Amino acid sequence: MQSGKRIVIAGAGLVGSLLAIYLVRRGYDVTVLERRGDMRREQGGGGRSINLALSDRGLLALQRVGLADAIRDISIPMHGRRLHQPDGSIAFQPYGKEGQFINSVSRATLNMKLMDLAEAAGASFLFNQPCSSVDWKHNILVSKQGAAEVHYPFDVLFGADGAFSATRLQHQVHHSRFDYHQFYIDCGYKELTIPPTADGNFAMDPNALHIWPRKNYMLIALPNLDRTFTCTLFFPFEGAHSFARLTTSSAVKEFFEETFPDAVPLMPGYEEEFFKNPTSSLVTVKCYPWIRGGSFSLIGDAAHAIVPFFGQGMNCGFEDCRILDELMDAYPDSWERVFENFQQLRKPDADAIADLAVANFEEMRDKTANPQFLLQKKIEARLHARHPDKWIPAYSQVTFSPHIRYSEALRRGAMQETIMQDIMKMPGIENNWESDAVEQVILSKLEANPL
Repeated sequence: MQSGKRIVIAGAGLVGSLLAIYLVRRGYDVTVLERRGDMRREQGGGGRSINLALSDRGLLALQRVGLADAIRDISIPMHGRRLHQPDGSIAFQPYGKEGQFINSVSRATLNMKLMDLAEAAGASFLFNQPCSSVDWKHNILVSKQGAAEVHYPFDVLFGADGAFSATRLQHQVHHSRFDYHQFYIDCGYKELTIPPTADGNFAMDPNALHIWPRKNYMLIALPNLDRTFTCTLFFPFEGAHSFARLTTSSAVKEFFEETFPDAVPLMPGYEEEFFKNPTSSLVTVKCYPWIRGGSFSLIGDAAHAIVPFFGQGMNCGFEDCRILDELMDAYPDSWERVFENFQQLRKPDADAIADLAVANFEEMRDKTANPQFLLQKKIEARLHARHPDKWIPAYSQVTFSPHIRYSEALRRGAMQETIMQDIMKMPGIENNWESDAVEQVILSKLEANPL
């Protein structure tokens, strides 16, 4: 591309850092501005520590710039969910077919790795540089440093500065018809820790995502390379069982011992951590338009923040980078055409995964404790194994099928769920779910509703 040689990326998070790598490799002069300090040099500077689930969409985006193997080295494979039921039993639900898995990775570790790789490729990172304003007429980002101002001229500006994006705000207030929707779910989250055992091993199976589903809330645990687990309690802000009620050590102790009795012995510091660690909220952001001619585009969470329950926030942002790169090949002489097509392609997919993520929260906290739901997933897995060209479970479409757009996965998943609701009502389904008769009913319904 001939035009737009000076590129400024606002935000040195996961997406901004990967985007910098893509653009530097195309020969652009890339400057990344970050409002915070350099997390690689500041103690506790990693921001949010909630673990991430890296899956095939994200890995494909990394693979396109030769980074997939480097990132796998700092990840732990998780082959399925281990469901810790209220009665003390543990069920295992595979994520996909044998050999399919997602990867647990520390947000901070991954972010620092991507920054190192982007700098090594030639990108410049400048820290403590908040976006204070943008002069859209002259294409200048302004960062206020006390009483002083630093000006960063650009040919192309990317807003990769997260769910509470300053560049999005500047875009919004200088746009006459900007649509913006922000909504929070009723639950927040708090992080806790399961340390290694006395002999230095993992306290639980490290190759699974552990879930304690409790209908209106849940506890999850993801493994780390240091053999700890990062636990996250997703819990209502208000109500009979809520953060608002857990205000004393005795209340916290009583709640955990009653609700997660098998987890308590694994978390010796949970009471102290509960009051030390913040309670954070979970937001979905939908907005439009993302772009401003050929000089600006939002990307990642700045364009489409989603809740974490499908493990797709990072993967979706990484996929943004890959799709953008492919469009740069398709329209090598026009940033305007690149951005217009990027927006038209990604907006429906971003809205779809946002809705899927909220729906998956209900599945994880409630349905995974339901024997009927677990049976339904067994039926779907069997059908997929026998007829992979006709049935792909919704989770697999999103997680292991980057060739299927999120919007298409939403449409297909809704159709398949309608079929399965009918199947689960069949008399004796608990005993004959593996029968040819059940399989033929599903196949006939698929014929009537082709993908």
